[in-house]
Amino acid sequence: MYLVHARLRPPARGGEAPSHLRALVYAFARPEDAVEHVSVHVDAAPGPVLGLFVLADSLAQAEANAEAVCARLLSGHPALMGWTLVHAQVPLLVLD
Repeated sequence: MYLVHARLRPPARGGEAPSHLRALVYAFARPEDAVEHVSVHVDAAPGPVLGLFVLADSLAQAEANAEAVCARLLSGHPALMGWTLVHAQVPLLVLD
């Protein structure tokens, strides 16, 4: 399982993420996306971050699945029209 961070950017005119954003992510996820859990960080700067826990055979597949969910979400829900996906990536940590 991979934790993919998907950073969203509101439109230039501004806008707030819907209060039910987590539920919307689940609604736009398909079974083949293998999204097991979603967390939402609406106060992250400069825009909200979604944490998608994805079952996948590889990091690349997990990121692609998360990106596909976000693409459907941003193009399919009226409250998110004009929002963009900045990136959908597994955060890599440097250990000292």
